[in-house]
Amino acid sequence: MFGRSRSWVGGQGKSKSIHSLDHLKYMYHVLTKNTTVTDHNRNLLVETIRSITEILIWGDQNDSSVFDFFLEKNMFAFFLNILRQKSGRYVCVQLLQTLNILFENISHETSLYYLLSNNHVNSIIVHKFDFSDEEIMAYYISFLKTLSLKLNNHTVHFFYNEHTNDFALYTEAIKFFNHPESMVRIAVRTITLNVYKVDNQHMLHYIRDKTAVPYFSNLVWFIGSHVIELDKCVQTDEEHRNRGKLSDLVAEHLDHLHYLNDILIINCEFLNDVLTDHLLNRLFLPLYVYSLVGQEQDEDRKISPQVSLYLLSQVFLIIHYQPLVNSLADVILNGDLSVFSMQTDQDAHKSSSNASVRRFTKPAESLERSLEINRQRGRKRAQKRPNYKNVGEEEEEEKAPEEGPEDPEKAKGTEASLKGSRACGDTEGE
Repeated sequence: MFGRSRSWVGGQGKSKSIHSLDHLKYMYHVLTKNTTVTDHNRNLLVETIRSITEILIWGDQNDSSVFDFFLEKNMFAFFLNILRQKSGRYVCVQLLQTLNILFENISHETSLYYLLSNNHVNSIIVHKFDFSDEEIMAYYISFLKTLSLKLNNHTVHFFYNEHTNDFALYTEAIKFFNHPESMVRIAVRTITLNVYKVDNQHMLHYIRDKTAVPYFSNLVWFIGSHVIELDKCVQTDEEHRNRGKLSDLVAEHLDHLHYLNDILIINCEFLNDVLTDHLLNRLFLPLYVYSLVGQEQDEDRKISPQVSLYLLSQVFLIIHYQPLVNSLADVILNGDLSVFSMQTDQDAHKSSSNASVRRFTKPAESLERSLEINRQRGRKRAQKRPNYKNVGEEEEEEKAPEEGPEDPEKAKGTEASLKGSRACGDTEGE
């Protein structure tokens, strides 16, 4: 799905004059003469974009004036203009492929800053592609993954806008967490881990306050639904005819556990609090543990004890985050059925986003809907989106009081996330 040819990168067999500022100026002239995509100039524009990418990759290593000219003429705007004309899948695929190769091969931070300035990359990220097209989906998510690999404390300001509470690279990626194509799901996990590893407090608090509960609640539901499917495969395959399918389901579930562990060992305390609360109270206790102790006729018992015991053994083998493992072990070894009936009448009327209610239940809203609601709320507080290049300069001067880490009582999410006032990396592992 993700295969592609890069034979044109590097320009083997072509004249060296193609890699020059003069040739870039000629390519700019071609773009200015072909601002509207037609059937006659479609191939020309694709080849022009490819040539520009070759020159930029060459200029990154050999001639910084190439990027000066690229920025001066705002050439990225031509790429965006071509994309917005809905010129067909061929152009979309070629453009995404080209951009992905460009960002993969840029090594100097200054060159990267040139490419990320003026917010054009974020405009491409939020562009409404036809994701039903497998090839477009593949190149798009690969493009987001490549961008996430470039994230650090300096570049994050090109993607996360504190003023508008907007982080398109992250929020657009996690919408595909349950995509039917496994390679897309794997790419989404990589993107999220790359984001969580960036020690930028404003960005991480945005993730906690605006996205952690919707993402983790939907993720837990997705994992639990997968477990129920796994159990059904076991129960209905008495003659062991579906070993291949069962093997795939088990492998997928183990991948889920490894992903959860990868998040937890980053040691971002307030994200770990939210994730731990959801895992315990929405997955491990009500689905796994209760299936060990609940009556067979009990409708709350979703999976068989045998499958539950196997899955719990894998949890203890794979997940190494002590607060989670210790809490789970304590319930199994010292708890009783009362831990599943601690919900009071007052708890029953709380929002379904409260993970302290020990039930395996589907979130009230889809992840995409929750993200859209939060995005609209953020937009209301800002009339104009500032240039991402300047956001970092104001970081110390402007702090949103309602989202500041110093007031944990205003932190949104689960009860456990109220403890999340410490910065990432402040755990004992540092």
